[in-house]
Amino acid sequence: MLDALRQLLRRPAEPTEYCATIVVMSAVTKLDALAIVALAVERAVERQKTMRPFVLLDGAGYRDGAWVEIEIPKFGEPPPLAIDVYSTVSDDHARLQALTLLARLEQYTGWRVRPDFAV
Repeated sequence: MLDALRQLLRRPAEPTEYCATIVVMSAVTKLDALAIVALAVERAVERQKTMRPFVLLDGAGYRDGAWVEIEIPKFGEPPPLAIDVYSTVSDDHARLQALTLLARLEQYTGWRVRPDFAV
């Protein structure tokens, strides 16, 4: 019993995820949006055939840097499309990565993009 408790206490805590959302005012599918984000940042879409595909923005890997996940409108709702930028570093890091991605997407696409947080 004590050994099991000791092992539980030794487990590393899950890293905190900070999120900054940018909003695209265009109708686009999740797959297309992920592909466009991947092209804009010159990275591959990771975990493509799962419920939570993502695109790395920086860092050595998933869970120790910044990455993008996309939420699509549900049940035929119209745009906007929410692009969530996650970071395990800090809230400021997530926001900086989101603003950097916003600028890249506006440069490479015809999308109108706005942050969903105070700048």
